[in-house]
Amino acid sequence: MTSDRLIIFDTTLRDGEQSPGASMNLAEKLEIAQALRDLGVDVIEAGFPIASPGDFEAVRAIAREVEGPIICGLARCNDEDIDRAWEALRDAPRKRIHVFLATSAIHREFKLKMAKEEIVRRTVAGVQRAKSYCDDVEFSPEDAARTELDFLAEVVEKAIEAGATTINIPDTVGYAVPTQYAAAIRYLKENVRGIDKVVISVHCHNDLGLAVANSLAAVMEGARQIECTINGLGERAGNCSLEEVVMAIKTRNDFFKLQTTINTRRLYPTSRLVSNITGIQVQRNKAIVGQNAFAHEAGIHQHGMLMHHATYEIMRPEDVGFSKSNLVLGKHSGRHAFRERVKELGYHLDDEQLNRVFEEFKSLADKKKEVYDADIEALVERVIHRGAAMWTLEAFTCNAGSGTLPSAAVALWRQDGTIIRDAGVGDGPVDAVFRTIERITGIDVNLKDYHVRSVSKGEDALGEASVEAEYNGRTYRGRGLSTDILEASAQAFLEVINKIAMKRPGIPSINPAHLSPEERPDPGV
Repeated sequence: MTSDRLIIFDTTLRDGEQSPGASMNLAEKLEIAQALRDLGVDVIEAGFPIASPGDFEAVRAIAREVEGPIICGLARCNDEDIDRAWEALRDAPRKRIHVFLATSAIHREFKLKMAKEEIVRRTVAGVQRAKSYCDDVEFSPEDAARTELDFLAEVVEKAIEAGATTINIPDTVGYAVPTQYAAAIRYLKENVRGIDKVVISVHCHNDLGLAVANSLAAVMEGARQIECTINGLGERAGNCSLEEVVMAIKTRNDFFKLQTTINTRRLYPTSRLVSNITGIQVQRNKAIVGQNAFAHEAGIHQHGMLMHHATYEIMRPEDVGFSKSNLVLGKHSGRHAFRERVKELGYHLDDEQLNRVFEEFKSLADKKKEVYDADIEALVERVIHRGAAMWTLEAFTCNAGSGTLPSAAVALWRQDGTIIRDAGVGDGPVDAVFRTIERITGIDVNLKDYHVRSVSKGEDALGEASVEAEYNGRTYRGRGLSTDILEASAQAFLEVINKIAMKRPGIPSINPAHLSPEERPDPGV
């Protein structure tokens, strides 16, 4: 089946979430699914329902609450997986069951321990069972790029006969190169009966850095669905990057002559959302959505840009959602103007959220000479993602320097209205703050990652601190924003502590040393 429409199948919530450290909770998955709907993707692969109760609940919630795209659930070619996928998807207005089974020789021998005949039999049975529930069925021969072409063609033909409407050809381990991958698509088109009646899809991994190139090569051979993720998230080196394939199709429409339904102005905001939720930062020189994607430092480039932007830019930053304009608002600006600017940046806030962001904006406007769109985006995202706080930073001070033992004094406001103060030392001022917060709250974590970056530009730019810590085998992430990076760091660490405290039953954990005598537990209990 060929046309001038390219279907964008987003698997950020399934394959993307399999990136180490990228797991998301239900609320975060729903938020990303809604952003993907606003972006205009055709299909959202919401998860692998059999994998865990959490995955099942996430797929079911997205199926019920996100209208517009097809909602897809993944299943192996067995009855239990397929039944579970259907249970999760059944309430979606538009739904798809995606079944898969490995076909390559190495998978047959070492993983499945199945003969070719058994692979074919299970493929047919799996597709037929999925088809009994749902008209829209996708089949993937896992590790297709390393499968013998004649056997791959046999399996694909049987899947089509069994009722598959989309045939996906995965390069599961990123082994293919563009000419080889394109040749495999061509071989299937020439040798599989009925393949002209289904959509050919491609799913490429980036182990050799070729996921986008392989996907586009397959498109030139007639593939009309690309499976991809925001920021190229995915196992190992990741998946085909949605923003890269979409902008390649749009920018080189003269070559590809294809259309997508993607609102490209939502690419950067969606990229930033996924980055903030997963805690996986986008590299500065990442194509399309990296900070340097539209930056020009070389003198000859800057001169050319002054003459005409097309001398060194094949895309406009505005086309992918970057904004070069300052937020022309200050501390005397009104709420209405602020609301309109937030809407222009692509956010939909209720009155309570808007009030909270507006208050933080006013506070920031008192500290900064210029407020940029990036500052506003950061404030909005912090308000949206900030949960109930059992602990709030009241005040802190640090002492550090050459020949001085780094120390910190911290005052935290407890949810019951009590302010608790303590002091501590550390390897540096940040470490001293973190250790003191741990002493006050009684929650000791294993710090896994910490970094600071500038949100906007200028000497008074907002600093964003990100913290990743482990507690009882679970990973928690926090973000903090301030023109003071120590304050941002304290906020980020405290967000981690609050997330852990919320998991505990009853009131927040308190270090007994900070309790008044009447608050301390009875030693005999």
